[in-house]
Amino acid sequence: MPLNDFVTLGHSGLRVSPFCLGGMTFGEEWGIGSSVETSQQIIDRFLDRDGNFIDTSNVYTRGHSEKIIGDHIGRHPARRDRVVIATKFFANLYQGDPNDGGASRKAITAACEHSLRRLQTDYIDLYWLHCWDRFTPVEETMRTLDDLVTAGKVRYLGFSDTPAWKVAEAHVTACLRGWTRLIALQIEYSLLERTVEGELIPMARELGLGVTPFAPLKAGLLSGKYTRANAAQAQPRRGASLAKALNEQALCVIDVLIDVAGQLGATVPQIAHAWLRSRPGVSSVIMGATTVPQLDENLKALDVQLSSEHLAALDKVSRPTLNWPADALANIGMFGYGGTRINSETFPVNPRAPQNDDERY
Repeated sequence: MPLNDFVTLGHSGLRVSPFCLGGMTFGEEWGIGSSVETSQQIIDRFLDRDGNFIDTSNVYTRGHSEKIIGDHIGRHPARRDRVVIATKFFANLYQGDPNDGGASRKAITAACEHSLRRLQTDYIDLYWLHCWDRFTPVEETMRTLDDLVTAGKVRYLGFSDTPAWKVAEAHVTACLRGWTRLIALQIEYSLLERTVEGELIPMARELGLGVTPFAPLKAGLLSGKYTRANAAQAQPRRGASLAKALNEQALCVIDVLIDVAGQLGATVPQIAHAWLRSRPGVSSVIMGATTVPQLDENLKALDVQLSSEHLAALDKVSRPTLNWPADALANIGMFGYGGTRINSETFPVNPRAPQNDDERY
């Protein structure tokens, strides 16, 4: 699959590349990112490969990520119009000001103006709610976002880091009021984080939201640097929390990744990215890179063809324990559809149900 094998994002006509370039590491303010020059080189390489989707946030590297994108793309109209730029609001950039962060009308309006200034553009292609604001009514958030679309400052809307029930409430509220609907959902999703398959992924598929997963390598745990052999000495860059996540379950997943990668002549991160691209509901995977060679290596995931046996092995070793009633619903088919075949799915006979007309009261 080439990077210009574009997909429509959710229930919309917006065409995006199957991998999205993540801008969280544009800038060195957080101590883990790339210089301005390297960030620009990464952007150029991604665009030269025909990628067209870049994701950032008003808070990434304290706003510098947006400015790097704006200096390199936003100020050049011909180049700007060829790129789908997504950014986020919610984060408070003025500590101590209760109205700077969140999803109120005041906060969203100000955040949008600041992002437009840093991005040096007249419009944002996709504007994300970064996190659910439990202090603001969802009607206020959705009406304000609709006003920004009407004003031409924003083209499309999405939610990130928000419970499924609140996303559904926001989406349905917009539908009922005739406001601009959501088209996308951004969530953490990887072979080491699959609990989103309980509520968020099914909700997104039902509502027509394109899923753009972030952290496909679980903050580096699936980068290939960590193996069962070196786990005891491993020091993940985010410290204790990720060191704790490098547990027996994670090592079992890494074992299978290494095996599949060896069979296909690929790398562990390439297999992890390819697996995520194959998941139902996923539109475009957000891919991070701090160097051009790292970007090139990760983009080779486009050439990886996972067989049904590979997918089954990865699915089995990484299968999560989901909240009730996910497992119950997955095995409930015979009670409602026993002995039938619907949409190419066959359901076994329910032994507790009447087996013929004579047994029915």
